[in-house]
Amino acid sequence: MADLFSSPSFEPLAARMRPRNLSDYLGQDHILAPGKALRTALEEGMPHSMVLWGPPGVGKTTLAKMIAELCDANFEVLSAVMAGVKDIRAAVDRAKMAQAQSNRKTLLFVDEVHRFNKAQQDAFLPYVEDGTVIFIGATTENPSFELNNALLSRVRVYVLRSLDEDSIVGLLKRALTEPEKGYGKRHIQIADEMLANIARAADGDARRSLNLLEIAVDLGEQQGDQTTITDATLQEVLQESTRRFDKGGDVFYEQISALHKAVRGSSPDAALYWCMRMLDGGCDPIYIARRVLRMASEDIGNADPRALDIALSAWQTFERLGSPEGELAIAQAVVYLASAAKSNAVYQAYNLVKAEVKSGLSYEVPNHLRNAPTQLMKDMDYGMEYRYAHNEPNGYAAGENYMPEELHDEQYYFPVERGLESKIKQKLDYLRELDKSSDQKRYK
Repeated sequence: MADLFSSPSFEPLAARMRPRNLSDYLGQDHILAPGKALRTALEEGMPHSMVLWGPPGVGKTTLAKMIAELCDANFEVLSAVMAGVKDIRAAVDRAKMAQAQSNRKTLLFVDEVHRFNKAQQDAFLPYVEDGTVIFIGATTENPSFELNNALLSRVRVYVLRSLDEDSIVGLLKRALTEPEKGYGKRHIQIADEMLANIARAADGDARRSLNLLEIAVDLGEQQGDQTTITDATLQEVLQESTRRFDKGGDVFYEQISALHKAVRGSSPDAALYWCMRMLDGGCDPIYIARRVLRMASEDIGNADPRALDIALSAWQTFERLGSPEGELAIAQAVVYLASAAKSNAVYQAYNLVKAEVKSGLSYEVPNHLRNAPTQLMKDMDYGMEYRYAHNEPNGYAAGENYMPEELHDEQYYFPVERGLESKIKQKLDYLRELDKSSDQKRYK
């Protein structure tokens, strides 16, 4: 079998440093530690079809190659970005040939499998089902949303986690001392603090950390057979590096979810942290401003109506100032919303009434609420017995009904006892008492 980890000298450092056995594989102890089910299955040469879900640079491709080596299987690779159904069929045909000629298994590795459409994903099903291939898909996106249920039911999903800073520093040190695959035959001078800075900038991505180290070595100061990486060199390498932020991907939605929940949970520090993480990662500030405006309505509501104005003002301020000055206004709004009294009473009432309206029952407007601009309408009692609220005591027509007759006693809006909405609740409770008194007098 061809060596899947062959390392020509022209390969990038990250490719050369791929681990070749499970003992050298960084992280993922939750699924690969001795005694874990997956580790045991691989050591016994009994692999199964699976999907590896995790952020970039955590070793999905490397793990797939290791599985092929451990199980002495042919290794077929497809990229969902480039391949189509024709390529899938060709790979399956090669797998069938290998099985017939040498009785060898074929591991079919599909990178970025979430990019395949439903028809392309369905093309794998019979061959995964009958064991023609051991299917391993790699994805950075949540398989629950991106993969067909039929395919998911035939595979195990393993979650691969971002690598911690210590693990990445260890990998960098190994790259500096490894004589064949790394820089062990060269004299590289770099401070431990700089390695920690690289690991921090890599943000859990092993491949990215090695790429950064390789660039730093290439740009380092050469003095005879020694390469020195200075602070200035490293700053130059890291200045274009941004935190992991996949616009439109899982990380994007996880961070906006964290921001929204921090605001709802009245944690201004956490809300500001997630806001700045998104801005630092390249998120469009207008997107955040739009979501903040939604939070003001959904989670603060009438408990503090000023929140809506502040959120809208922050959006408008950013549009006038631009970035980065205008981002401060968005941050101000985020902190205000997180600190404000909370109520989702209007949001809940909105959803209840929306469901009522969509139920299919179209109740008529009561006659006393209808306008009567013509004599015919007046003859039909339109507007009859309507009570003009401004002419009533305290400007309120106690006992008057403004709902369809079928919904006379329905209540959708339940104000909470927080912020301004507590005052609204007191007023509405008072008005309902007036309604009850009026009804009692009417029916005595």
